[in-house]
Amino acid sequence: MTDLVFDLPDGATAAVTVTRLLNAGYAGREQEEVAAHVAELAELGIPAPAVTPALYPVAPYLAAQVDGVPVQHGRTSGEAEWALVVAGPAPEDLLLTVACDHTDRELEVHGVAWSKNAGLDVLGRGAWRLADVEEHVDELRLRAWVTADGAEHLIQDASLAALLPPRYWLDEIADLLVPGTVLLSGTFAMLPGVDQFAQHWRVELADPVTSRTLDLGYRVERMPEPIG
Repeated sequence: MTDLVFDLPDGATAAVTVTRLLNAGYAGREQEEVAAHVAELAELGIPAPAVTPALYPVAPYLAAQVDGVPVQHGRTSGEAEWALVVAGPAPEDLLLTVACDHTDRELEVHGVAWSKNAGLDVLGRGAWRLADVEEHVDELRLRAWVTADGAEHLIQDASLAALLPPRYWLDEIADLLVPGTVLLSGTFAMLPGVDQFAQHWRVELADPVTSRTLDLGYRVERMPEPIG
């Protein structure tokens, strides 16, 4: 289990002990496009899910609010996402924050669920109450930047209308979304021509209605080579 603390816009904080961590996958709003993407990944050797959208349970200790993510090799990368945090039993305890699912791409070809359990799910330190943004949730915008050789490059950019909304999951898997649960949304395509295997990831969730933003950033820290 992991203890997380989120700062809310009104100055309050919400503390959550994560007991369940779920990663959505293939969760685009247009499932026909998702099916085409699944076919493309299959050609790269990444196994297709049995159903879409998919849902992958992840070890709860992998939810983290950190500035550095340890990795074992050079082929890991993040994914810009939103996260739904169930901080308590009341409707006002449903929080929305920014997240980045750091995934082992080498392991992904052997099993997506395995790859999700090989890296941290990094969450922002700020959050919004879902009730305060749900009416305009599709207008929220997710962007991600990577840094390589000292230069920052935009790698992902889309509104939340590209993804299934939080309400979809609240309706579909209500029995799983108990207090202490964190659900990551799944992601959308990366921009072409940008190297995802970067030294630093930064993700922003922006609300054009309130002019507020949530962000996170972390270094990708290569661990020493194993001995033996």
